[in-house]
Amino acid sequence: MYYPTCAYACHDGVSQYQLSCSMVMKPGSMGGGHHPMGKFMTDPDCYATDDNFLRSVAYCISSRCSDVPVSDLEYYWTHYLVGRYPGLPSPKEPYSVALLHADPPPRVVVPPGGLLNTTTLVSDKTYWESYNSDSSSEYTETKQTDFGLVLLITGVCIPIACSLLRFIPFPRSIAVRFNAYIIEPPLFGRRHREPFYGLALVPTRGQALLIAYFITINVVFSCVDYWLVSSTSFPEPEIDAWMNTISNRLGVFCFANFALLILYAGRNNILLTITDWSYSTFLLLHRWIAIICVLEACIHSVMKLRIALDFHDFFEEGKSKYWIWGTIATLSFCLILPMSILPLRQKLYNLFLASHFALAFLALIACYYHVYYRYENMWGYETWIYIGFALWGFERFMRLARMARNGIKKATITVVDEQYLRVDIPGVTAEGHAYLYFPTLSFRVWENHPFSVMGTMMLQEPSKTPNPSTTTTGENISRATSDIEKMPAAQESTLTSLDFSGTSTPQDQSPSFKPGLTFFISSTKKGLTNTLRQKTTLPVLVESSYAATALDELRRVPNCIVIAGGVGIAAMGPLLRTRGCRTRLFWGARSQAFVEAVKASLGPDVLVPNIVGEIAVGRRINVRAILESEVVGEDETAVVVCGPVTMADEVRQVVCELGRKGRHVKLFDEAFSW
Repeated sequence: MYYPTCAYACHDGVSQYQLSCSMVMKPGSMGGGHHPMGKFMTDPDCYATDDNFLRSVAYCISSRCSDVPVSDLEYYWTHYLVGRYPGLPSPKEPYSVALLHADPPPRVVVPPGGLLNTTTLVSDKTYWESYNSDSSSEYTETKQTDFGLVLLITGVCIPIACSLLRFIPFPRSIAVRFNAYIIEPPLFGRRHREPFYGLALVPTRGQALLIAYFITINVVFSCVDYWLVSSTSFPEPEIDAWMNTISNRLGVFCFANFALLILYAGRNNILLTITDWSYSTFLLLHRWIAIICVLEACIHSVMKLRIALDFHDFFEEGKSKYWIWGTIATLSFCLILPMSILPLRQKLYNLFLASHFALAFLALIACYYHVYYRYENMWGYETWIYIGFALWGFERFMRLARMARNGIKKATITVVDEQYLRVDIPGVTAEGHAYLYFPTLSFRVWENHPFSVMGTMMLQEPSKTPNPSTTTTGENISRATSDIEKMPAAQESTLTSLDFSGTSTPQDQSPSFKPGLTFFISSTKKGLTNTLRQKTTLPVLVESSYAATALDELRRVPNCIVIAGGVGIAAMGPLLRTRGCRTRLFWGARSQAFVEAVKASLGPDVLVPNIVGEIAVGRRINVRAILESEVVGEDETAVVVCGPVTMADEVRQVVCELGRKGRHVKLFDEAFSW
């Protein structure tokens, strides 16, 4: 920032003088330029043409910068003597010429603040005050940039490093207990996926450790490694000097965290490919880092406001472009936070999504213009914003690329029963989950929702799926719309055997399949899914594919227990098809019609001999009894759960209890939250 520092100190020492071409300010007006507390203002053209200023600075540089190459001094003189802002004039004569014109050398120090009508010396006191002030400013700026890089880089590297730990062959008993005590349980209580009093999600202990790291490192970096010295060139109260330095650091941290939270929010986040972490985990971290980011922006703004009020120039500063854009950025941050609370996301998701996108993009634009109009890209603050724009642009480009790859397709909608729909899209391949756009359903053509891919081979005649009105079973099947998790746990006598070989088609007919995607969707009484129920065919855009979490790892585990609730079975389709080891499936479904539809969609390619289990129709399954009886032996057992939040939290609780008892079990929660 200030190389060579000796030259900048000479400049600061001489710039405190009034030049013959300086503009005298009216009484009560604040001085500008390099002497904010003076009664005159010197513009760049004046500095570039005043002989006494040029000769005084040149002589000071020659006597103070003996260890600096002349080429560096000439470069500084030409580019930075007048100032660093773009478009400023260069001095009317080179450094070497101005030094020649300073002969004979000056012998006296002109009184500070007076009119400079001759060449002057810069006193040792003034020089070293300016030198130390410039050095401390550069040190502080360098430190806050280094700290910002640590925030951003560790935010990228820690998930990767933690994910690589799974390849280290720790003793299994130690790893299981570590997960059961430190990583998997909720931070407190028994709820993780079920909102805490409907307001927020409680992180797991492992997630809480990373959140605590981000909070701690931001607080520590905000409090340490300052070097602040007073300056006669920029006199200000000590409290304001401290607040200015701290607020600048928090501004940089806000920018660094802004880039990181953009990375975490993207569904094309490269960390999702590199690590075994779920999108839900990154979204949870995104929200906590956003809180830190907003707090830093607010503290930065409040401190700058206090400084402006202390200097009595708030009304003047408030009219400047950099202040206006900074205010817009801070207000955008402050609006994002309350508009992102969980109750609002659940009840008005589309409003949340649109406002979140608009305010975040506005904040990004405003941050750029805030630093541009303040510094005009002199110090590199805009680099943080470029990183944010790059991450955001990559995310949006990949969404369009994934969607364009599949083109416009035609979806066939089949009503399974009062609760579920089946969507078949021919000519598309994907795995994990995909985002579906139905642009003709409403004016919100950008609206999209994630759905798990049940299968990549769809029934050629979906209409042959059993009609819920004609399906019969050996028991009275409840079609109530109440949550299955609120019903009594199923007893052994109410469970039916799982048999994927049976279908509802006559024995002389075999179901035919063709390439395509099948989705099962839980239908609500309002919104997109209710409108979808009224359609039979319609255009669809498919943004795919986004792989399911740890599917490859699940295929290698010796034993696998799959626990699904309702439409959560759709996320298990790829796993059920590809596992080559012993698999037990326990599924709680609302209706027999839905069970038959899922059986038909799984088709003959399911590895029937390797999959056994039970289905509870119209009742919730007894998770605790199942896991305590199934998780036995020395071989590792993976427990995969996908279903209602209460079911998932119960499975998490029981798995952690078994792990603390030394059973070799590992949890995979196929959650998709926002």
